[in-house]
Amino acid sequence: MSDKFHDECGVFGIFGHPEASNLTYLGLYALQHRGQESCGIVSGDGKRLHSYKGMGLVSDRFKRDSIFDELPGRNAIGHVRYSTAGSSDFKNVQPIMVDYARGSIAVAHNGNLVDAQEVRNDLEHTGSIFSTTSDTEVLIHLLAKSQSDSLAERVAEALMAVKGAYSIVFLTETRMVAVRDPNGFRPLALGRLNGAYVVASETCAFDLIEAEFIREIDPGEMVVIDKNGMKSYRPFKETAPSPCIFEFVYFARPDSTIFGEQVYKVRKELGRQLAREHHVDADVVLAVPDSGVPATMGYAEESGIPFELGLIRNHYVGRTFIEPQQSIRHFGVKLKLNPVREVIEGKRVVVVDDSLVRGTTARKIVKMIRNAGAREVHMRLSSPPTSFPCYYGIDTPSRKELISSSHTIDEIARYITADSIGYLSREGMLSAAGVPEGCSGKRFCDACFSGEYPVKFPRLKADSQLGLF
Repeated sequence: MSDKFHDECGVFGIFGHPEASNLTYLGLYALQHRGQESCGIVSGDGKRLHSYKGMGLVSDRFKRDSIFDELPGRNAIGHVRYSTAGSSDFKNVQPIMVDYARGSIAVAHNGNLVDAQEVRNDLEHTGSIFSTTSDTEVLIHLLAKSQSDSLAERVAEALMAVKGAYSIVFLTETRMVAVRDPNGFRPLALGRLNGAYVVASETCAFDLIEAEFIREIDPGEMVVIDKNGMKSYRPFKETAPSPCIFEFVYFARPDSTIFGEQVYKVRKELGRQLAREHHVDADVVLAVPDSGVPATMGYAEESGIPFELGLIRNHYVGRTFIEPQQSIRHFGVKLKLNPVREVIEGKRVVVVDDSLVRGTTARKIVKMIRNAGAREVHMRLSSPPTSFPCYYGIDTPSRKELISSSHTIDEIARYITADSIGYLSREGMLSAAGVPEGCSGKRFCDACFSGEYPVKFPRLKADSQLGLF
């Protein structure tokens, strides 16, 4: 049971380049942080689509040069995926590719359709047969049933029949379509490389392949790319954008630009604001690597307390590992982190992390720092308490598993055995992300902190989580 929220997916697409599948492989490599469970690429040569996908990391699945011989063509889309428990299955690996009456189409989706099960039930009652448990397949069926003439119209019609979050890329034999939902929950960027158009969940993918970042695809925008170039459409009812604030807190790579802001800059400002709100007399500031590092640097700069690398991360630990025998079980966080005693011993320590979900990992980290000789340990979080599940493309625990939904700040501090704990305020977080103080218009979705959901979802039991397929 991980003590972090997990983003569901990352998407990449390129149209009109002779090395499309190779560049998609590199793009997925850059987006690996958005999903480590499975990956896939679909390429198009103008006449047919070709697919290669599987479970595991990009480097594991695409380690033979001969694989790219099976992915010819100047166009390609790719996907990396992190699934929820119970849906780790090859049949759900994306991009999903199908043949239907109008030819072939593949789709790669980052997000979550909140009414997917209801729409799926309706489709099954009218004879549709599903081959996956993915909410993305609902869109394929809706698109195939459409009687509209153009691909753009069919895609828009399918998306207007569902609700939720989607940064999504479609590929046919002759076109690529990229769409972002009207709320703009997940990022999606547009670029160019030697005359070819490129789309990706984050701009760090453009940096790797040396593509030019043109702009972000706007919330509610659809771009259609073919041999004649790119056209932009806005087929959806206009709504107030609400991009996910947690992309800044944790998900996005710090070298990416999303929602008009540089992630690294925002994370450092989160740390600075945290220091203003929760200063404590201390000797050293430590980061929980790697995601907590930029905020820790900001905290140290603002507080004047020295920043040290007091926790070292083992970068060669996968998402799971085998505990060899009962006598050495419960390694927990020790396998991934190790304290530097020389930095910690005899010191009053501030340890900064981006968020706290269940509190189990924080408890182990605090105890580890104490065992290394710290006199005091003060935990600081560069986001508010996470008290509500997400339904827009993030794998989160049910509400009853979120420690801040049922415990006070003091109770959480006692549980993790810290001398004190300090969360960044909601106002401080929004300010660091570029929302002016006193701004009445809500620019971000922060439902996991506030419980204010911009898109309604099916009624659930109070302690349940919406199924993310």
